[in-house]
Amino acid sequence: MNKKIITLTLFICLASMTEAQLQYPLSHKGNQTDNYHGTQVADPYRWLEDDNSNQTKDWVKAQNLVTFNYLSKINYREGFKKRIEALSNYAKFSSPQRKGDWFYFYKNDGLQNQSVLYKQKGLSGQPVLVLDPNKLSPDGTTRLIGFVLNKSGNYAAWGISKGGSDWQEYYVRDMVTEKDLVDTLQWVKVSGIAWQGNGFYYSRYPATEKGKELSSKNENHQVWFHKVGTAQSADKLIYEDAKNPQRFHQVVTSDDERFAFLSISDRGKGLDGNALWFTDQLNNQQKFQPIIAMPSNYNYSVVDNIGETLLIETNDGAQNGQLMRVSSKHPEKNNWKTILAEKPEPLTRVSSVGGKLFANYLKDVTTRIYAYDYTGKFLSEVKLPALGNAGGFGGEKSDPFCFYTFSTFNFPPTIFKYDIATGKSTVFQEPKLAFNPSDYIVEQVFFSSKDKTKVPMFVVYKKGLKKDGTHPTILYGYGGFNISSTPSFSAALIPWLEQGGIYAIANIRGGAEYGEKWHQAGMKLFKQNVFDDFIAAGEFLIANQFTSNNYLAIRGGSNGGLLVGAVMNQRPDLIKVCIAQVGVMDMLRFQKFTIGWNWIADYGSSDNKEEFEAQYKYSPLHNIKLGVKYPATLITTADHDDRVVPAHSFKYAATLQEKNASNNPMLIRIDTNSGHGASNTAKNIETTADIYSFILYNMGVTPKF
Repeated sequence: MNKKIITLTLFICLASMTEAQLQYPLSHKGNQTDNYHGTQVADPYRWLEDDNSNQTKDWVKAQNLVTFNYLSKINYREGFKKRIEALSNYAKFSSPQRKGDWFYFYKNDGLQNQSVLYKQKGLSGQPVLVLDPNKLSPDGTTRLIGFVLNKSGNYAAWGISKGGSDWQEYYVRDMVTEKDLVDTLQWVKVSGIAWQGNGFYYSRYPATEKGKELSSKNENHQVWFHKVGTAQSADKLIYEDAKNPQRFHQVVTSDDERFAFLSISDRGKGLDGNALWFTDQLNNQQKFQPIIAMPSNYNYSVVDNIGETLLIETNDGAQNGQLMRVSSKHPEKNNWKTILAEKPEPLTRVSSVGGKLFANYLKDVTTRIYAYDYTGKFLSEVKLPALGNAGGFGGEKSDPFCFYTFSTFNFPPTIFKYDIATGKSTVFQEPKLAFNPSDYIVEQVFFSSKDKTKVPMFVVYKKGLKKDGTHPTILYGYGGFNISSTPSFSAALIPWLEQGGIYAIANIRGGAEYGEKWHQAGMKLFKQNVFDDFIAAGEFLIANQFTSNNYLAIRGGSNGGLLVGAVMNQRPDLIKVCIAQVGVMDMLRFQKFTIGWNWIADYGSSDNKEEFEAQYKYSPLHNIKLGVKYPATLITTADHDDRVVPAHSFKYAATLQEKNASNNPMLIRIDTNSGHGASNTAKNIETTADIYSFILYNMGVTPKF
């Protein structure tokens, strides 16, 4: 079809839009069909995968015109935006990081698009500006994604991402002169910064032949060493494995910089763990030697070293995790000794600071932290202010104190200073915002899934709310990649609760809430368990009069977008509204785009017959049925999402608009200069206000502002 005719048709359709029924932009259908192990699968909107074509760009503009015209007619949309802004407008701090006499921390004055990096001398010194990423781009979408000081604190490597992209650029700053050097590093992705001596290790992809374009295939991940004060062209290639182009290679160094540890993962082959190699500078060992030679489904990470002894956290032989020790001189598995044995609760992290070990466990999705000595002897439990989520406890062996942050749904993130000798916690930085925690209730409930598995869920609502089934409710879930949905505070949630809304988070399988067993029960061939859990969560909320089918919205992002898309297909009768954000919607082709092959370890691959058959049964794109009345749906994505490419959402939206038989809106909201998540504060607030407004409008509820 002629491009000019297509474009003209789009805007003729838009011109005929009426209040009674939305008219969507024309999404013409192609005749693409693929053969998967003998099964013919149509893909009529394949052309939308090319987000750089003029045809797709016209489609995006036309879809946004429909969506934002619809949203603009919701008269309380601006009220939500202003209320979210008002409640979000308070100073937010990160835990300080000590380097010598200086403490480094991030601060956002309230509504700044990006948090600003400061330093101060001692805990009572005056803050000094280090880096303000808000000045790096006109629209505030350039983010500071790393700031790593060397051992002496004289130099820092700092990185940025632009417009929400996963690609990174790094620079080097002289912290004495406070000037940036000539160093500029590009093509960086899936990387940390690991200082050793006069430079640092980092990971990147090779440049294309032109030398300026990014390696679009995300293949042949390499480790390089950069010497301070030199050009990237002088960097030394440390490690690559071109025969296994989809492997990740990342290096960390020990605090004393004696050791460099190379982690190798091969998720594109469906392996969920990593190999672990090392070098030892003290023994002049320059070439990486294996501790664990090959990637597998087990994870290994080095927590610390005590001289030649390495402390390694692993789930090898312990699904809930354990801490082991081994001599670097004899790292064979038969020489490993247990320091912290596996517990019934999953071990989520071990850190080393002030000569002690701090182990973070999850008990029914809330944090427990215990202190041990280096032999594994229990010393004390860190007393937290309530049941919630805590993290931190980082620093050096000589530190007399450290910091941690605690929060939960009705407890804003508060920074505590922890005295290592006495085990006493004191409030160091407390947020000041117009919010009374006692006005809100946080319940943890447990429900049974389809196969009788007991699943936890947090339910948050305003005190005094009557459970009569009439309250607008957002049910959120993720359920994948060994990621736990732990209690956390969000000022943007308060306006929803103020209006009598309920917010629920279901801790469904696929996450890490109950260890690796919980994760495996929701991955690959068992992914349907995740959807069954989420459906059961919705049924529980309805059965217990929190809400009803007419007031239940489901929301999820990324893997959670896949979740809500699949659940809406399977149970359109259960819900009133679906919010699908940056979702993985095409389960048969996700591995074809950017770094999507990385997810094969969790999803499996359509290249495998058995895994294809499982994916085809739940893939959101492929299970939209013609003539079904689907709930009101708002799909969100962004033009710079190079993780879950917008093609997933484009094809999903076009298919819903084609097949849906209800009068409910099937809209897609496509953000600009943003990525896999809002690229700045303003965009995040705007998106949240639009989501709340869309939900209530389609439930027939009018909030009061």
